[in-house]
Amino acid sequence: MNVLITGGAGFLGARLARELLARGVLRGQAIERLVLADLYAPRDEALSEDRRVHLVTGPLLERLQALPDRPFDAVFHLASAVSAECEADFDLGLRSNLDTTRALLDRCRSQGGSPLFVFSSSVAVYGRDPALGMPEVIEDHTLPTPQSSYGVQKFVCEQLVADYTRKGYVDGRAARLMTVSVRPGRPNGAASSFLSGIVREPLAGEPATCPVDPDTEVALSSPATAIAGLLAVAECDREAFGGRTAINLPALTVTVRAMIDALAAVAGAQVLQLLRFEPDETIQRIVGGWPARFDSSRARALRLPRDTDFREVVLQYVRNHPQAIRHAAALAAAGAR
Repeated sequence: MNVLITGGAGFLGARLARELLARGVLRGQAIERLVLADLYAPRDEALSEDRRVHLVTGPLLERLQALPDRPFDAVFHLASAVSAECEADFDLGLRSNLDTTRALLDRCRSQGGSPLFVFSSSVAVYGRDPALGMPEVIEDHTLPTPQSSYGVQKFVCEQLVADYTRKGYVDGRAARLMTVSVRPGRPNGAASSFLSGIVREPLAGEPATCPVDPDTEVALSSPATAIAGLLAVAECDREAFGGRTAINLPALTVTVRAMIDALAAVAGAQVLQLLRFEPDETIQRIVGGWPARFDSSRARALRLPRDTDFREVVLQYVRNHPQAIRHAAALAAAGAR
């Protein structure tokens, strides 16, 4: 099997790559080649050195011709410009999200064979429309009404994937990810970046800023659960996926205040001295406009895993990244060394 991951050097893309290489198979077939396409090569030397891995670096729209000629059996399209970037630079969002996705779909169309195409979408496709409002709980049939350029672009791409699937060009499945927390590394340009930063930075002994009201509710997913959801969507058959509409992956609903309480429960109350609150109207508007409560019967039918406790999410981060932790209490709580 020949597999492509766009955004393959990013946090989720690299984690997905490691999981696929460890499994060695996808949909019952051996993975012979894994192509990772991203602006830069992955930092993980184990990925770069694996004989099955082929790297393509640079802007994807410009580098599509550099992808191997061999047809892809499966594509995981994770690459995109993120929310705050798309608000600040409209053309960047159109180019990185819309234009690139259509070009990639056309590449799959031209090769024939209806390859698997898993598109990483977002809950940003939902929003509080003045004419319709937004229900307290998002269900599978809730109409997407995005209120940001990023959300609009993700929703348009969902529809492109659905239509290319209807025409038989790809076997497309769009999965709407919740905000993934806790991400390692440094802050990125996403409006939701602070939802990792308010945990990650204090655990590293560094200051962090919370730009929203602590009582703001958000829908989250741990990295492990997000990857498991993407793989489950890829592995299920067409009938089980159920139609061509994007699926909402399971969400953990939590307030920012509860996230901070979980941080203190793991690392000790003194860690909160590194947190400060500096309201940002733009971030509050974007994040506060996203839904926080979901009820997806499709996700339950597929038995997709879900997180149930943010304290466990914090412990997952500590266990996975002990080298980034400066608090002995956190390491002890997670059993990390």
